[in-house]
Amino acid sequence: MKLKKSILLGRVKLLIIFLIVFCSGLSSDEKIYEGNFIELKVLDKVSSKNYKINIKIGEEKVFKNISIKPLKCKNSEFDDNPEIIAYLQVKDLKNIGNDEVFVFNGWTFSSSPSINTFDHPVYDLWLTKCFG
Repeated sequence: MKLKKSILLGRVKLLIIFLIVFCSGLSSDEKIYEGNFIELKVLDKVSSKNYKINIKIGEEKVFKNISIKPLKCKNSEFDDNPEIIAYLQVKDLKNIGNDEVFVFNGWTFSSSPSINTFDHPVYDLWLTKCFG
């Protein structure tokens, strides 16, 4: 029980530190670029093939059985490693009778895709670029 509390407390502290660093970085003189397009890598887990797709911000693109709509994309230069973030909405077109509207609806980070994961049985998505 004590170990579970320590792990939970450690995760909470890590999240708070991440938010403080992220928010303080945005308020400084850091350059932030908003792009008009995003580039995603899509892995089809069934066929083991990778695809690279470009989508314009605000437009919906259908890729096989999923629909992807990026709403916002930002590049920020943080030290020598730029952070790329995007707000995505992903629908599974195969589950028409499902009550869930989106399979994924939230921010995704290129450097840490595990923070807010896209969980789908067939596809994996990775944010690679924000440009234009």
